[in-house]
Amino acid sequence: MSASSSAEEHREKAPSSVSVAIITCSTSRYASRKKGLPVDDPSGDLIESLVLRAGHKIASRVLISDSQHELAREIKRAARSRNVDSVIVCGGTGIAKRDVTIEVAERLLEKSMPGFGETFRRLSYDRIGSAAVLSRTLAGVLNGKVVFCLPGSIDAVQLAMTKLIVPEIRHMVKHAAE
Repeated sequence: MSASSSAEEHREKAPSSVSVAIITCSTSRYASRKKGLPVDDPSGDLIESLVLRAGHKIASRVLISDSQHELAREIKRAARSRNVDSVIVCGGTGIAKRDVTIEVAERLLEKSMPGFGETFRRLSYDRIGSAAVLSRTLAGVLNGKVVFCLPGSIDAVQLAMTKLIVPEIRHMVKHAAE
């Protein structure tokens, strides 16, 4: 059996639909929401739209500040839920001091999938050139759930979701749950 036929066989045995928890990290948006102001979350909206369009479900969606404690709590909460197969964290992946998503998630993950970040940066390089080296992304497994951490930009979300996550999420969820 070739590697590609093995992957196809695994995809065929994967669940037809998965349930996704979306966590958006944005201190400014979170502060606006706490003040009762209208808040837009175009990257979170895009994730939700692409998940639903692919025939999957949204288990939950939250907006939090770039807080290590809050982020760890929300990732763990989603990964413990029986209603969640995958967690997608959006935002807080930059190199500024306040960006903590990658560091928090790395400490929580039981297994990492370095190929996700490597492939994302390769695809990103084709689009934006050398600025792709600033793209910090992460994927791995926690409690049998696939966790993804994406930059908050709409272009980064579009790239990760359409080229990597949506095409393989069922396959990844199948293996993570084994």
